[in-house]
Amino acid sequence: MIKQHYYYSSLLLLLITLSGCYETERNCSDFQIGTFRSEIILNGKTFKSEFTRTKTLQVETYDNKIDSSNVRWINDCEVVFKTINPKNMAERKDIHLKILTTTDSSYTFEYSYVGERQKQRGVAFKIE
Repeated sequence: MIKQHYYYSSLLLLLITLSGCYETERNCSDFQIGTFRSEIILNGKTFKSEFTRTKTLQVETYDNKIDSSNVRWINDCEVVFKTINPKNMAERKDIHLKILTTTDSSYTFEYSYVGERQKQRGVAFKIE
């Protein structure tokens, strides 16, 4: 009985140790430059846009409107966008985006206005 208890305790300890070491691989630098299509679901409705990003600029087309933002990378996986010509108070707020996971052709991200806690999630697909 003691051997069986020791076996299960050792197995549990091994599983905890291995799961603590597991980290999702993110190849964020693969998505800092290029042309993308993004999808965000808000209140059950899907919003799609296309954008082209360089190291310092992002130009996005959504609902036949074009917006341009300055891009400032905090690290390989986090970026802050500042709208170049804001048309209202909401566009004056900077947006913080964090890449959570990556695949070979897409990334999952969360974003919010800088300083706000409520975050939204979406997926972006690299198309060029």
